[in-house]
Amino acid sequence: MENLDNENIENQSAINLNKSEDQFQSRIDMIELRASLDKVKSEIGKVIVGQENMIEHLLAALLSNGHVLIEGVPGVAKTITAKLLAKTIDVGFSRIQFTPDLMPSDILGTSVFSVKNSEFEFKKGPIFSNFILIDEINRSPAKTQAALFEVMEERQITMDGTRYIMDEPFLVVATQNPIEHEGTYRLPEAQLDRFLFKINVGYPNLEQEIAIIRNQHESKKEDKTEGVNHVITAGQLKSYQHLVKEIIVEAQLMEYIAKIIINTRENQFLYLGASPRASLALLTASKAFAALRGRDFVTPEDIKEASYAVLRHRVIVSPEREMEGLTADEIIRQILEGIEIPR
Repeated sequence: MENLDNENIENQSAINLNKSEDQFQSRIDMIELRASLDKVKSEIGKVIVGQENMIEHLLAALLSNGHVLIEGVPGVAKTITAKLLAKTIDVGFSRIQFTPDLMPSDILGTSVFSVKNSEFEFKKGPIFSNFILIDEINRSPAKTQAALFEVMEERQITMDGTRYIMDEPFLVVATQNPIEHEGTYRLPEAQLDRFLFKINVGYPNLEQEIAIIRNQHESKKEDKTEGVNHVITAGQLKSYQHLVKEIIVEAQLMEYIAKIIINTRENQFLYLGASPRASLALLTASKAFAALRGRDFVTPEDIKEASYAVLRHRVIVSPEREMEGLTADEIIRQILEGIEIPR
């Protein structure tokens, strides 16, 4: 009799599970979004071996409509991955190589006197595109970096009293080398805070290194991006971004995000904690990671996965702890381990 009752309970649980799955499927249709992102990964995988973490975060940034800073030593595929991602989306692409002599007008544009019209005309700079790749962003001085403040935050620029709105989607992906310091300029906190993610890119493992060498040996193409195709249109990307905004976040998870951010401000190892902008960034990024997993609801794991890339450039380790070798990632890990996960 007891076995029969247990069997009835299991059957009822299965029925309830099927009902919940049906309800899950009927709330927000994530099938097209996941299929499109899988195609993007497949196209990038034609050239890039490994670097799954960087690719996942770039896709999450796309869905979040947020900017990305990629940091890594030379030769770990930072620039080529960003170029490949841009090529998979049917949008405008612009690459800007930052140098010490680069001026703000070289990025934003400048007014030029037209003899034909006898008046000044504004000639748009390379920032007027959809996908902007800024290579070695820390190579230019403060006044050039400051030219990005308005356009990254408000997606507009103001020149000669006229406001120019950027076309959507608008995404800035910047790279920098953490090793070389000669001839570089540290990004101010105000600019770092405008990046949704800071992605740290490491070296490939042995198997990946062998695959990279083999692919290079077997490849006959001069242009590595030649075989990569558009798989998403600008309209599709915008619809996916709107879809991600609809993803469900329970109240206890919002409280979980707030506790993480508050903890950075009260942590004895941090000289500077995260601002409310970090709370909003963590919320948005968590939704994007849920979408990447095909879910229409956020879990604590989504929040924890997003926390490192969202927070590592927004907090400053105290000088004493930094001298001891303590990193921002280690402190973030300690914070996450010290906060009870919502159930």
